[in-house]
Amino acid sequence: MALPYRWQVRLDQLRNSLRSIFGGGDEQPRPKLCPACGALVGVSATRCHECGTSLRFSLAAITKNLPVFSGMTNPVSTTLLGLSFFLFAIQLMFTIQAGEAGGFNILWHMNDPASIKLGAVYPYPIFLDHQWWRVITAMFLHGGLIHIGFNMMALMQFGPAVEELYGSPRFLFLYTFTGAVGFLLSALRGHYSLGASGALLGIMGAILAITTKRGGAYMKDLRSRLISSLVFLFAIGLFGFLRIDNWAHGGGLAAGFVLGKIFVDREPMNNSEKFRAQVLGWIAGLTIVASFVLMILHFRDYAS
Repeated sequence: MALPYRWQVRLDQLRNSLRSIFGGGDEQPRPKLCPACGALVGVSATRCHECGTSLRFSLAAITKNLPVFSGMTNPVSTTLLGLSFFLFAIQLMFTIQAGEAGGFNILWHMNDPASIKLGAVYPYPIFLDHQWWRVITAMFLHGGLIHIGFNMMALMQFGPAVEELYGSPRFLFLYTFTGAVGFLLSALRGHYSLGASGALLGIMGAILAITTKRGGAYMKDLRSRLISSLVFLFAIGLFGFLRIDNWAHGGGLAAGFVLGKIFVDREPMNNSEKFRAQVLGWIAGLTIVASFVLMILHFRDYAS
């Protein structure tokens, strides 16, 4: 049975993307751009004549030709959004199976044993069983429809702008690192925690840092609005509403502010900056993949 035309086109694009990682690409040979410096190189060239980057196998070549980066303006923000909803669907399935999804429960509650199996942060498995990967997996889990709804709206509001500013690799590192720092601090305080908000506060921390490095009325106004919103959020957490974890939020915010001070607030320009950014992005991406592999391997460690 023949595939629909649009799916055949997508499969052809995917096949060409995978080929081009190793120097293949489209069947018709044509000049190409160096993935590192953007210089025009010959059809049969295997290394850029300007910067020396391998056109067949290098971090720049692999990153540029990953299928997830093809045709997307903000690939990391979009992928994080999709992965969070995918994990929420799995949580919901377990919650329904446990008989806890009746009425309005799913608005603010997911089955806790299932969430722990799927990688939520909890001090005992982290510090006694050394399951450090939980500080990564927990940021893709949520405690109900309201929780994931607010977090994903915040991700799509702030994520694309910061991703365009820093570039996708550095943005992925920012999100992953700040979320992990927030959950580590939360676990040290003995909390059960999950959600993307620690990483989202990391994004806001980076934006706050940017406003301190740039002058002008707009930056001052933005900084004032951010600080007001953050004070309100932490005040809600102090009163114990909605199970807000101020320690995870505070850790993510502080880590994001530090990275915002360190990162140059523009996309990488020269080859060395691009290489460092790609290394950070690959570290973050591989850490996420490894964390989910470990979650699957340890899924049955804790009985319901």
